[in-house]
Amino acid sequence: MTDLKLLQEYVTDSGMTKTKIAQKAGMTRDRLYSILRGNECKASEIEGLAKTLRLTNAIRDRIFFAKEVAK
Repeated sequence: MTDLKLLQEYVTDSGMTKTKIAQKAGMTRDRLYSILRGNECKASEIEGLAKTLRLTNAIRDRIFFAKEVAK
């Protein structure tokens, strides 16, 4: 399960546009928006976003492999 709220925080705090984040992460802008709406991510997409947003492994795991997400 993806912690969408935490992911959105990192996207916002990055200072980049969503288009730029998607481009640097190797995906389309539409695909990034799809992920931000809660659709599943591929491992390569997680890797691209983690690198682009400069996430530590612990934060990456907290975002993309959350056992529980606050509603």
